[in-house]
Amino acid sequence: MKTLDFYSTTEIDELAWPEENYDLTIDSSALLFFTDFKNNKPLVVESTIPVLTAKELMQKEHVRLKFVIDEKKHFIGVVSSDDIIERKIVQKVSEGLERAEIVVADLMTAKKNLKALDWQDISKATISDVITALKNNGERHCLVLDRENHEIRGIFSASDISRRLRLNIDIQEKTSFSKVFTATL
Repeated sequence: MKTLDFYSTTEIDELAWPEENYDLTIDSSALLFFTDFKNNKPLVVESTIPVLTAKELMQKEHVRLKFVIDEKKHFIGVVSSDDIIERKIVQKVSEGLERAEIVVADLMTAKKNLKALDWQDISKATISDVITALKNNGERHCLVLDRENHEIRGIFSASDISRRLRLNIDIQEKTSFSKVFTATL
């Protein structure tokens, strides 16, 4: 075992800071705002864990979206904080499930129902283009596909973009007939 020494900080005046570009604008490259899974591990949750456990984990981690994986670690969908609200849990209970039996797979959005931007397109886009796409589609998050390699390359988050630009980005969820219909049930 190596013995480590402690040193005085009296002569130290500076803090180390990440090399981040603070001159970001809406005309900056979209890639500067992109969470690239080649550099950052995606936040995942297993499809079989109880939804109440997932909800608690997401609240503790201060995240609004996780990628759902199956037992073989294959991507099968996403679960957002909007998917696991109390009303949706109560709806599953009314369908005959016990509250403790409801798992992430019961409330997640399956990958077949997800849309994503293309890596090649965003590599040439500004963050303004991405914000417009998010607003036009009523999405707070947007996956990015690398179609050439058949993988989810990363994600954009409206809240991350907003924080980095110091700009309020108001995303209005699109209303669809199916959402209105299921909300009234």
